[in-house]
Amino acid sequence: MQFRAKQDIEAPIDFVFGQVSDFHAFERSAMRRGAEVQRVDSLSKPGVGMAWDAAFDLRGKRREIKMQLASFDPPNGLSLTSRAASMGGDFVVELVALSRGRTRMDVSLTLEPRNLSARLLVQSLKLARSNLKRRFEARLANFARDVEERYKRRARA
Repeated sequence: MQFRAKQDIEAPIDFVFGQVSDFHAFERSAMRRGAEVQRVDSLSKPGVGMAWDAAFDLRGKRREIKMQLASFDPPNGLSLTSRAASMGGDFVVELVALSRGRTRMDVSLTLEPRNLSARLLVQSLKLARSNLKRRFEARLANFARDVEERYKRRARA
């Protein structure tokens, strides 16, 4: 199952990439939403090989996943792979400079079930696909709006 969305952002590609690769901020955001996130690599700066263990509740069940930064190509994008006992996935962010001050962000999320229970979960998600796609696009639009606001504040300062 795959979700994909594009969003244009009124900010230069370098700034957008900096926001997309602010892993510490994403860790804090996940923890505020109730997830347990722990960084498990020893890298001192962002790069391929960064890894996290995360645990969260989804559909009444505790889910534990391992995530790893699979590619890191400043300022063009990055990708993360995730693995759990029953499911795997890929999260890819691609950035394209449309002009000096405008960037297009293309985000895709792919879920791959590994066993029967995960296939049933993905099948139930497919039934709610339009609602989930709308929520995915809304989250991406909110993120883009936040990036634009941060860029404007930084430009004024």
